[in-house]
Amino acid sequence: MFKILKYSFYDLMRSRWSYVYFAFYLALGFVLLFLNNDINKAIITLMNIIIVLTPLIGTIFGVMYYYNSKEFTELLLAQPIKRSTIFMGQYLGISISLTLSLALGLGIPFLMYGLFRSAAIFDFGLLLVVGSFLNFIFVALAFNIALSQDNKIKGFGYAILMWLFLAVIYDGIFMISLVMFNEYPLDKFSLAATMFNPIDLSRILILLKLDISALLGYTGAVFKEFFGTNLGLILSLIVLSLWVIIPVWRMKRKLQKKDF
Repeated sequence: MFKILKYSFYDLMRSRWSYVYFAFYLALGFVLLFLNNDINKAIITLMNIIIVLTPLIGTIFGVMYYYNSKEFTELLLAQPIKRSTIFMGQYLGISISLTLSLALGLGIPFLMYGLFRSAAIFDFGLLLVVGSFLNFIFVALAFNIALSQDNKIKGFGYAILMWLFLAVIYDGIFMISLVMFNEYPLDKFSLAATMFNPIDLSRILILLKLDISALLGYTGAVFKEFFGTNLGLILSLIVLSLWVIIPVWRMKRKLQKKDF
């Protein structure tokens, strides 16, 4: 698996889109720090971009890599290599390369700005951790969609629809539900609904660590009480880990049944 991971990693590193992705975050980091003297404000702006852009890039890269390397993958499947070894190597190669581009692209300008001398280093570290989780989650979800759909156009369509649902539509349904049932106790419902969306969970974690929970509305006190504690942070990271583990497990199950 390590050889396939290494090949997938270097294959993406040779792609110009990886450098575009890296250059975008590098330029974004320098511009935000140039326009904002306060690192916390720059982190808040980065959060709004990363929470939406990182899942989209992970989804597109995952689907695109699967379909573009399909012939090479079929050639590997003809060799005495386990299916899970091939696809796990590809999945880890894509996820690690995207995470590296994110971490270096944002890390370089912030380190040059003197992040180590600021108390915001922990908030920035959480931002990178959350961004890394989103990369691994949405690449895994993209692989699941691609494995379930042989038609390339439909696969891209379903992948973008999945991202659109989790990034935009889910929030709308969630807010409408809160407004319609505001006379009922919604504490547990709000927490459960947040756990079922990795994007919302990531956003709330960062907002609470930056101590701006007032932006969460009238449910902010509930989230502050749970996510604001160390136990809440640990449980949230466990849930994000499950969002990685479950799609990867389903991918392995799908590989055992799929006829290539």
